[in-house]
Amino acid sequence: MKKIKIGSAGLGRLGYEHACNLATRVPGAELTAITDIDESKLKQVKSELNVPYAYTDFKEMCANPELDAIAIVTPSALHTEQIEIALNAGKHVFCEKPLDTNIEHCKKAEKVVEAHKDKIFMLGFMRRYDYSYRKAKEKIENGDIGRVILVRSYTQDPITTIEGTLAFAPHSGGQFLDMCVHDIDLCRWFTGSEPKNMWGIGGCFEFEQYRQWNDADNVGCMIQFEDETMAFMFAGRAAAHGCNVETEIIGTRGTLRIGSVGTDSLLEVMSEHGVCRECYPDFVARWHNAYIAEMEEFVKCIQENRKPNVTVYDGTAVSKIANRCKESFEKGQMLPYEK
Repeated sequence: MKKIKIGSAGLGRLGYEHACNLATRVPGAELTAITDIDESKLKQVKSELNVPYAYTDFKEMCANPELDAIAIVTPSALHTEQIEIALNAGKHVFCEKPLDTNIEHCKKAEKVVEAHKDKIFMLGFMRRYDYSYRKAKEKIENGDIGRVILVRSYTQDPITTIEGTLAFAPHSGGQFLDMCVHDIDLCRWFTGSEPKNMWGIGGCFEFEQYRQWNDADNVGCMIQFEDETMAFMFAGRAAAHGCNVETEIIGTRGTLRIGSVGTDSLLEVMSEHGVCRECYPDFVARWHNAYIAEMEEFVKCIQENRKPNVTVYDGTAVSKIANRCKESFEKGQMLPYEK
């Protein structure tokens, strides 16, 4: 089957991860071009991954006739504009979450995708492609735990990466949008329902800098869905032990728990500190296999000419919910969800 030639935009932490995966780990994919505004990084990655083309201009990359598809791993506020450029250039598009920081932009992205029905568009909600989360979804659909009562989801980033996180904070859209989008997407995915009411809370417990952006370093949100299902999400920026993600789905006939995955090995360290297991150092390491799996799905969708399960409308819905959570946090009160 023909290999899909992909151009990848953005070489930050996650952009570099996707570029490496496309170059070496995703069957059926060929990393043919990369783009970034950092010329030194661009030159280094081009050489390291043996990429034929490198650009500092996104539009110029999309004009390359050799490319079949574009992977957008750039700052969130650029997504809609770049989706439009890539689709208008006749390319299939994979876009990292969130769809955009602005809801009107999200709606514009919907219209752009709708205007290119012959092209594949996929959004990067990679947790849906993690093996444990896929198994949980199967069991929910099989009715193994009865009706879902509550979804509890925790996401904590390590304090060791806070310097980069703070640099990204002014244009991240806020913690509910930047971090909680995956938890929100999982809640919608697991329940098949939309929010009715929500109450966002949080504070600056470690990094006061977040106050200048009307944000917080640790936030939580309680959501009541239209079918009465409850959800609680927590997102933190300063976990001392490393990357920590866990999810629990409580049903009327059972409970599913995806515990915190400490590391990729069973290594235990025995010392004067006791018996310890190391943790994943960051989100890129924790979701490494899921990032590969979602790109494999994107490539297969192009090869088989079928649409992925994650749509542009999922992106709009999650961004709307995240923004409403932030509004609730800012106002200090529970708010109804506005469709």
